[in-house]
Amino acid sequence: MPALNEDELREAARTFDALGSQARLKILILVGETQRPLHIKAVAKALKMDYAALYRQVKVLQERGLLDVYEVGRSRVLSFKDAELLRQAVDTAKKMIHQQQPILTKQ
Repeated sequence: MPALNEDELREAARTFDALGSQARLKILILVGETQRPLHIKAVAKALKMDYAALYRQVKVLQERGLLDVYEVGRSRVLSFKDAELLRQAVDTAKKMIHQQQPILTKQ
């Protein structure tokens, strides 16, 4: 496995922290699955989240460069920067979960 320098470690930790929320993962998955920009209110409705709560989560993702947020008129629209990267991350998470299954069931 390639080593990371201190700056890369810090940035990786910040990114993993942003991905450490179920709400933020749901947002990324929903936007990534649609393969088109989504109005932020539609995302809030689909996830049954309050607009303000959703927007706080979106800001974290935007600050980490995982989502783009842009305005169309007075509306905010979300788009995913790299859907392939999301797919790979979800696949990796699934592999990790399945590798842990025997450990999780013994406890």
